[in-house]
Amino acid sequence: MAKLTTEELLDQFKELTLLELSEFVKAFEETFEVTAAAPVAVAVAGAPAAAEAAEEQDEFDVILESAGDKKIQVIKVVREVVSGLGLKEAKDLVEGAPKAILEKVAKDAADAAKEKLEAAGAKITVK
Repeated sequence: MAKLTTEELLDQFKELTLLELSEFVKAFEETFEVTAAAPVAVAVAGAPAAAEAAEEQDEFDVILESAGDKKIQVIKVVREVVSGLGLKEAKDLVEGAPKAILEKVAKDAADAAKEKLEAAGAKITVK
């Protein structure tokens, strides 16, 4: 039997269903008298983290934590940042803090809004 490389083995494992892979792990543990519990848990926990690290966040929420001392200035900037808001809506939004001002926006738009609002005296969080 030809010896398989690590990459070839991984390709074979990719083709297995979860049930088949589980059965393989049990057979491997019995054959070599080892437990794969810790390495399997690390691999499963590490896989989503690696995928998230590779996929950089591209949507951000700008959250108004508080208006600070200059509420009127913050209301003006909120009206500028959030299009289509009237004075009453902007005032209600600022007074209802903490509230999301912008949701699912690009990083540069979130940073620009944060900069403007903080310059007006608001406390902002970008998530």
